[in-house]
Amino acid sequence: MIVAVEGPSAAGKTTWCRTAAVEFVPEYAPTATEPDGSDPVRQAHYWTEVNRGRWSQALDLEDRVRVAICDSDPMKLHYSWCLARVGAAPASRFTHELTCVREAMSHKQLGFADVVLVTVPDERTLRLQKIGDPTRSRRSFELHAKLREPLIEWYQCMNRLRPGQVVWELPEAGVGSISGTTFCPDRYDVRVLDSLIRELPKLT
Repeated sequence: MIVAVEGPSAAGKTTWCRTAAVEFVPEYAPTATEPDGSDPVRQAHYWTEVNRGRWSQALDLEDRVRVAICDSDPMKLHYSWCLARVGAAPASRFTHELTCVREAMSHKQLGFADVVLVTVPDERTLRLQKIGDPTRSRRSFELHAKLREPLIEWYQCMNRLRPGQVVWELPEAGVGSISGTTFCPDRYDVRVLDSLIRELPKLT
């Protein structure tokens, strides 16, 4: 089983992962060499390649310990959609990434996590948690705080298509409380991805 932990910056994802597992797939660490968006096709390929790498890590971890926890969803397609939803990026960025992700899914190089644990604290809580963690700069915090609502929209739509696969909390008991959930046969089903895109609010 692959479990993704999702939520805005300072929501407590990494802290929960460290408590729940000895080993987990860490979130992407910026390198300062990311595409600047001037070439949207290159940007889409770059991020899809990053996410393919994290998915591969998840599969390897699953093989070794049965349950692979990922600090943020390896697919990560929701991020460009959320950016476009709040006007922080053009809808074309999402369109290009969707094309790349769809291709990767068709070759089983990227897929849906079996379970997504989503935590979306209110903005005041996020700010307090940011202040309480001086070890991280969170330079994009203000932007990420704006993505709360579209993030909820994305996973609400996913939950309608994949009932029971989205859990709206980080269980205090760790993965033990979701152990009844198992591998889902639609991990690589491009039709589910297509249905998700149709279900989402239209970008303008």
